[in-house]
Parts: sequence; C-alpha cells; structure tokens
Amino acid sequence: MVMRTVSVVLATACLLVACGNNTGTDTGNGTGTGGTPSMTPSPTSSSTPPGGPVEQAKADLAKRLSVDAARVTLVSSEEVTWSDGSLGCPEPGMMYTQALVPGARIILEVDGTQYNYHSGANRAPFLCEHPR
Repeated sequence: MVMRTVSVVLATACLLVACGNNTGTDTGNGTGTGGTPSMTPSPTSSSTPPGGPVEQAKADLAKRLSVDAARVTLVSSEEVTWSDGSLGCPEPGMMYTQALVPGARIILEVDGTQYNYHSGANRAPFLCEHPR
C-alpha cells in the first residue's frame, strides 16, 4: 500500500514538473522572456504578392515567361475542393494529407498555350505542370 502511494506521488510530481511553465530566464524584473507582451506591433513578413489569386498567378506567369503581364489572359478561375493536400498537383513519390482542401483552379493563357495554377490551404497560387 505504501509503495502504491509513493508511486502515485512520484508520477504526479513528474507530470507537474513536465507541464510547468518555467523558462529559467524570468527574474521578475521584466527582463525575462515570461514578461508582459509588447504592445508594439512587429512587422510582418509576407512572401505572398499583393492582389487576389488571379493577379498573383498572372504576375508569376509573366515573370516565369519574361513577358509583359498584359499578354497573360485569364481563361477561367473557379473555387474547387481538392481531394487531398497535393491540391490537384501531386508529385511522384510524395505523400499528402488525405483531407478535403478548399482552394482555386486558375487557367491562364499566353500566345495560345494554357497554364494551370492551383491554390489552397492558405497557399498562394502555384504553377501546376501536370494537373489531375
């Protein structure tokens, strides 16, 4: 009975230590990492170009092909629900999440050639060379 009690107390102590919020740097003088959050907004870094998905796709394609953006025309743009994390553009040998992902399919054209762009899961549109 005593051994059981000691085991329970030790297990509880281990859990409390493991779940503790001790950073080891907070000295109580406001210079540690556990202090009050700063009210100064930090600059956000965004690698996503401005504009909507169609504008982003057009800008990307114009840059890839080294053509003026005016030559890139929109064929179609539609909201889709992708069947998995590949966003309709699986790469051989890769594994993807098996969940429905809301996104978009954008088809652009330059000089008679069509280009497929896919997006979803907060990802900017990307060129999909082998869409499925």
